[in-house]
Amino acid sequence: MKIRVSRVIIYAILISFAILYIIPIYVMVVTAMKSFSEVSLSTMWKPPSGFNFESFRTAWLGSTKEGFRGLSGSFFNSVLLVLPAVTISALLGSMNGYVLTKWRFRGSDILFPIILFGMFIPYQSILIPLVRTLQKIHLYGSIPGLIFVHVVYGIPITTLIFRNYYITIPTDLVEASKIDGANFFDVYRWVIFPLSTPGFAVAMIWQFTSIWNDFLFGLIVTPNPESQPITVALNNLAGSYIVQWNVQIAGALLTALPTLLVYIFLGRFFLRGLLAGSLKG
Repeated sequence: MKIRVSRVIIYAILISFAILYIIPIYVMVVTAMKSFSEVSLSTMWKPPSGFNFESFRTAWLGSTKEGFRGLSGSFFNSVLLVLPAVTISALLGSMNGYVLTKWRFRGSDILFPIILFGMFIPYQSILIPLVRTLQKIHLYGSIPGLIFVHVVYGIPITTLIFRNYYITIPTDLVEASKIDGANFFDVYRWVIFPLSTPGFAVAMIWQFTSIWNDFLFGLIVTPNPESQPITVALNNLAGSYIVQWNVQIAGALLTALPTLLVYIFLGRFFLRGLLAGSLKG
């Protein structure tokens, strides 16, 4: 009886927290479904009078009448940004983790903390040298420049993820491959890489979320609206005279949808990958 009562209490607490986290989403959805005349603080909890998707259409396509661009072009900019940035940073982090765990060398214990130090450098402190560097290499104001920035800033966290995961892989496998004549890249390709699925799941989901949600680099590195990612376009989703909150909320839902879907369908792989590298390190 005591066990049953405690279980009821636990479930009641969990359900309460779930409702608490769902409330903002509910408010966003019902607001996005309303017309502009229905939006007000006094009626924010009330459901819309009907299913109205006009706010989503306006947020996606923009409005020439109100003078703002839609999110469609910037959405595809973010896709073009995220796919190569996530892939390259994950591959580089995987190679770094492989080297730091399976090919020990003099100074590796010093190199790893130096790489991790990049995680603690505030973005704001390097904006001026970052812009100057991108201008020198002719990447400023472009999607490739933004990819380059996110790849470089993603190396410390992806290196940490793969380093902690590769520690759990027996070094005997690498030594046996060396005895069989495998070189540096052969060991990685035929031994390490096939075992790296959990590590890639964690690194790529983490990087996808971080890069898709980034605002500062997108604002500074791509001042041209034609090249800006969706988070910057969302900030500019407002008319010249009034702010249509239903359109703003619809745009926020469209912007958050990809990361939400990633965690809904791939969240279990993220947790498995975290647990796979939690035994050693």
